[in-house]
Amino acid sequence: MRFLLHLGAMLAVALVLGFGLSWYALSDGRMFGAIQIGPWQAWKNVGVPSPDPYTRAFIARSGALELGATEGIQFVATIDSDNRRLDRNCRYRIDGKTPAARFWTLVPVSPEDGAPITRPDGPADFHSARLSRAGDGSAALYVSRTLAPQNWLEITGEGPFNLVLSLYDTSSLSGVGSEVAALPAIIREACA
Repeated sequence: MRFLLHLGAMLAVALVLGFGLSWYALSDGRMFGAIQIGPWQAWKNVGVPSPDPYTRAFIARSGALELGATEGIQFVATIDSDNRRLDRNCRYRIDGKTPAARFWTLVPVSPEDGAPITRPDGPADFHSARLSRAGDGSAALYVSRTLAPQNWLEITGEGPFNLVLSLYDTSSLSGVGSEVAALPAIIREACA
């Protein structure tokens, strides 16, 4: 009888550990195929003909239509550069250069369904063809519910949100050993 109790306890621990690691692999995934650059995360094997099992599971779990490997790569930020959850009550400055890409977009979205959270009668995203830049090519982009200078997207609602940066027709992460040198910082400036 005692043996069966120990066996049952070991089985319960194994199940909890197995499910816990599976949840981690599918939600965070840095140890299982996802890459992290500052607050930005991407699954670099999404869109390849034979993705690894963790990437396939991520695609199935997210249910999103992903870019093909030759089309580009998509980075998602759920936190700012200081590891705080993105919050619609705060103003954020996305500051720095984007990697080389023919075209890119930056969209604030709901974490529940991926729908844009910008004002319905305003622009839905930033894109590389519609913004003002500094002399060195960098751009400061603002995402908030309150007015901000220069490049600004007004968001609506309450609670957390994600930022999705899609790089189209880019060589970033496409070759052996290739990496993205840097992605823009996400700086929390003020909260309501």
